[in-house]
Amino acid sequence: MANKHVNAIVVGAGAGGGVVAKELAANGISVILFERGGWPVYDECINDELRNQRTFVLGSAFGPDWDRHPRVLLGKDGTKRIVVANGWDYSHIAACVGSGTVSYGAMAWRYMPEDFKMKTTYGSVAGSTLEDWPICYDELESCYEKAEWEIGVSGDDRNNPFAAPRQKPYPMPPFENTKEGTLLSAAARRLGLHPFPIPMLRNSVPYDGRPGCIRNRTCIGFQCPVDAKNGTHNTVIPAAMATGHCTVKTHCQVAEVTTGTKGRATGVRYFDNKDREQYQTADIVIIAASAIETARLLLNSRSKLFPNGISNESGWVGRNLQGHAYTGADGLFDHDVRDRIGPGATFGLCDFNHHNKGIIGGGLLCNEFHDLPYGFSQFRPPGAARWGKAHKEFQVKMYRRISAIRGPIQEMPNFEARITVDETVKDHWGIPVAALSGERHVLDHEHCKFLSARAEEIIREAGAYQTWKTIGGKGLSGSQHQCGTARMGNDPKTSVVNKYGQSHQVDNLFVADASLFVTGGGFNPVLTIMALGYHVGNYIVKNWNGSKFK
Repeated sequence: MANKHVNAIVVGAGAGGGVVAKELAANGISVILFERGGWPVYDECINDELRNQRTFVLGSAFGPDWDRHPRVLLGKDGTKRIVVANGWDYSHIAACVGSGTVSYGAMAWRYMPEDFKMKTTYGSVAGSTLEDWPICYDELESCYEKAEWEIGVSGDDRNNPFAAPRQKPYPMPPFENTKEGTLLSAAARRLGLHPFPIPMLRNSVPYDGRPGCIRNRTCIGFQCPVDAKNGTHNTVIPAAMATGHCTVKTHCQVAEVTTGTKGRATGVRYFDNKDREQYQTADIVIIAASAIETARLLLNSRSKLFPNGISNESGWVGRNLQGHAYTGADGLFDHDVRDRIGPGATFGLCDFNHHNKGIIGGGLLCNEFHDLPYGFSQFRPPGAARWGKAHKEFQVKMYRRISAIRGPIQEMPNFEARITVDETVKDHWGIPVAALSGERHVLDHEHCKFLSARAEEIIREAGAYQTWKTIGGKGLSGSQHQCGTARMGNDPKTSVVNKYGQSHQVDNLFVADASLFVTGGGFNPVLTIMALGYHVGNYIVKNWNGSKFK
């Protein structure tokens, strides 16, 4: 029996897809939201540090199942390596309803006006595809506000002189500083900097029928035991379902976007929770599957009209893969500086995001989320013992006496950092897998040196007797903050979609995740992904008349 035709299909129930589904459903548009994973259930995902927090030694707690979802890494020397979702080189994003918003650290940053106008601000960069976004901050401001209030953000940016202008304050007060945050904030102020509370997609007080945060240490990498961490799985997706216009189909792997003889999207081909091949038709298709999987889906959607993949006439699908090189510094103290009150990160500063001499962009700096014991065992000063008695003694003595400040550098996009598909390696359903190739721009590492030096200055000022820098910015980008592979733009020759996420080639095909990003900013991207979800959804609601777009 054929599936019932619907108005819209959304592929991917994460930060962007969940928001779009809610916007459409709330306006009477029938939606099927496809998710390759299932609903996250706290009791089914135990607090196992080896599965959850940043290590992925035993696998990925929220999916994908790594025996079904391999990827390929292509070396610049022509080598090919198959990887699975238990390490950083896979560029893993959770596969469940809510996706990374279930397990993320939940920092909720608005990008700054300069982040949308990087080429205007800094000029052309050799070897980079650096460009302005086709939208500016002012066009997205109301969408940021909607995300903060509908999904729930705690914060206070009154002490941040670099904050983008806003029309409305945060709906919840900020979290108080930890012992470490108080120490480092005071040091930053002595250096003339401007620390302030990190905005969080986390309830500092009861909000929208859910309780406030209990300051649990097993937070980043874990599902919240009291449902105080705000993601699409516990906010907009339930709201979409409550309208009666949204159905969520879990454990469904979408293989391709189908098209008709006139070149419009007609729906998707997918495999259901029993591995049966199915077709779902719709008037509109919105892809929000993450930068890697969105590019893979578009490239795998080939036909006579789209031999190189749907919406890929420009050849830019999969290009400009970016993420964030995290960089910073660590320090050792002769007294306890961490009280281990979760989630750990409490203060940030934006003094170095822009207008640094000799630097294009820059990045945010914050104190770090808590490392649990196994994760902490991987962090040692240069030359420290990595095993044996000395290693164990350090683990016991210094667990509360180490401090870290890190941040994401704004990477320079480049054409050769990309996603392709590998026809010789298939997933569980016989679909060609994503292949990752290329490297970061050479400036990324240089910019990381700058930001790490600033972090080290703060830790020294705070009283650390030994400090060292951890400098990122080399190798292939991607990871959890992946973006850029279906960039928006005004010119169809150098972009994949327009300023509303609408395909330049196929008017009823949209993208609504971080694939849209032209540049990655120097901030965690999730609030901008959510804002773009509202932006794309609002355009569809206002311009679709039931059969075509105005």
